Order: sequence, then C-alpha cells, then structure tokens
Amino acid sequence: MFNLDVLIRPNIKSLVPYSSARDEFKGDAKVFLDANENSLGSPLTKWYNRYPDPLQWAIKEKLSIVKGVAPKNIFLGNGSDECIDILIRAFCEPGMDNIVIVPPTYGMYEVSANINNVAIRKVPLTTDFQLDLPALEEAVDERTKIIFLCSPNNPTANSLNREDVEILLNNYFGIVVMDEAYINFSRQKSFVLELEDYPNMVVLQTLSKAWGLAALRVGMAFASEAIIGVMNKIKPPYNINQASQDLVLKALDEVDQVNEMIRLLVQERTRLENTLPGLNCVLKVYPSDANFLLVKVIDAKKIYKDLLEKGIVVRDRSNVILCDDCLRITVGTEKENDALIQALKYHNNP
Repeated sequence: MFNLDVLIRPNIKSLVPYSSARDEFKGDAKVFLDANENSLGSPLTKWYNRYPDPLQWAIKEKLSIVKGVAPKNIFLGNGSDECIDILIRAFCEPGMDNIVIVPPTYGMYEVSANINNVAIRKVPLTTDFQLDLPALEEAVDERTKIIFLCSPNNPTANSLNREDVEILLNNYFGIVVMDEAYINFSRQKSFVLELEDYPNMVVLQTLSKAWGLAALRVGMAFASEAIIGVMNKIKPPYNINQASQDLVLKALDEVDQVNEMIRLLVQERTRLENTLPGLNCVLKVYPSDANFLLVKVIDAKKIYKDLLEKGIVVRDRSNVILCDDCLRITVGTEKENDALIQALKYHNNP
C-alpha cells in the first residue's frame, strides 16, 4: 500500500524550507523594501530588478486551463531535469535507497541518481521496447523508492503499453514517475488526468518539445498536492526566472499555433517514416509517437560521421542497449528533412 509519509527521507520531512521575501508577503503593496533589490531598476527593463514569484502562480493558473489540472497539483522546474533531481533528493536516502530505470531510456535519471549517491537498478525493456513486468517485480525491494518510466520513450520513440503501466501503478508501493516529454506527439492519452486514481504517480512534461521553448528551461511535474508540497520544500527559492515566466505566459495563449506545429511535425514524421525505409542504408524505422525516429542503419558510426561532414547532426545511439547501429533522428523542417534524405541517398551506392 502506498504511504507517502514512509517514503520521504526523514531529514526532508523535518526540513524547514528557505522562506523568501515574496513567500512571506501576501496581498497588494506599492513599496517593496523587503528583498534587498535594486530599487532604481535595471539596464534591461524596470521590471527585472524584482525577484519573480517563487511559486509561479500565474503560469500554473494558465496551465490549469490547458492541462485540466488544479494549480496546487503543478510544480515547475528549471527543465524537467530539475524535477527529476528534486524527486530523487526528496525520496532516496544516499547510500541506502535505489531507483529502477528501464533502459534504453532518458539518461538523466541515471545521472541524477549517481550525483546523489543513489543506487540504480536496470531492468531492460523487452526486444519490442515494452516493460518486462516479471523482471521489474524481481528487481524491486523495500529500498526501491522510485521507478522511472518514459513514454513515449527516448530514444526508442514508442509508447509503453498502458495496461502494463497501470499494473505497475496499482501494485508498487513507491513513486512511479511517468516522463511524458513527448506526449503531445503521441497517439496515446496522457496520464495527467488520472492523478486522483494514482496517488503514487508523478507525471513529467515539458515546454521544450511541442511548445518550442527549449531555451527557457521550463519543465512541469503533476502530482498529488502532498508530493508537490514536498518538491516545493526542496527547490531553490526562485528556480524559474522572470524572463522565462513572462515568455511562458505569452506562449500559453497560443495553443492553436502549438497544435498546428504539432500537426506539421507529425506530417513530416510520417513522410520520413515512409521515405527512409526505401534507402539501402536503412534497415528499419521503428514506430514513433514522438518528434523523432529511431532508425537502424548499416554502420551507424560511419553514417553519423558522414552526415556531420555534410553539416547534419543526428544522435548516434549505437552504443545503447537494444539500439545496435541505430541513429536517433529529430523530425526537422521540410527543408531540413529533404537535406537528410538526400545525404542518406549517397549511402545507397557508397
């Protein structure tokens, strides 16, 4: 049975979080002499001399409308990577606890665990890139605090079987993190509307992919109010800067434009899925629910280097488990995709 109180590290449970000047003030005011800011302004704009809202309530209220989740169930991080790091620090005792990951998968789960001296148990996906539930059950013990899942998965691009994820959510006592960075490109529905059904679930999403705001570094975590409260205790006081907050607020008014970009990227993804298999150097294009493709080729390392020489950068994933001789290729613009196809045609008759 899931018990959040048992999972939280004792020192985090007793932690008195840093209280910023803006945390302590509620209401309207005209004179701010509380935070040792430069009261004369800044070289950029008169607004950026003030510290931002530490809990980003304006963004959360807009996200609430877009995502259908209450603001109290939303955490904003400096990219999803900060959310990952905070979750590990909140629930995993260094040198004692462990997390489970299911490679091939996003690399920052392992990096963050290593930084925090938390053991990592790896349960590889099956050959069709799905969860190995019996192996997961065997890997988990009483010190396993978090299982990280990525769906659609990076680098394989496929979605995990929903029934398998639900079995895990219903039978595991710890935290299950569902990383949905690429969910906007997927045929599958998000788990974000099922938070009440699964109090042990944290759903990660990002504004970096479909929303095209990678430079702003804004990630989202959706979870129970209790889990969000734990994350807020640990985060730095002003983890989302004011410039990023201002731009995100503007972007969230452009849902129609974002939906059109998603449509165009999926259209280009389909074109690549249909075109690449016809090239002699391509052995397989795996099904994708993301804005990228995993492509098995003849001699991935050579093709990767040849593409670099032509000014085209892809990701060589051939050293990753289950991804022998595979390249991960982001869906570009129509012009960029044409350039990729032409460059790969060279390898039809090397």
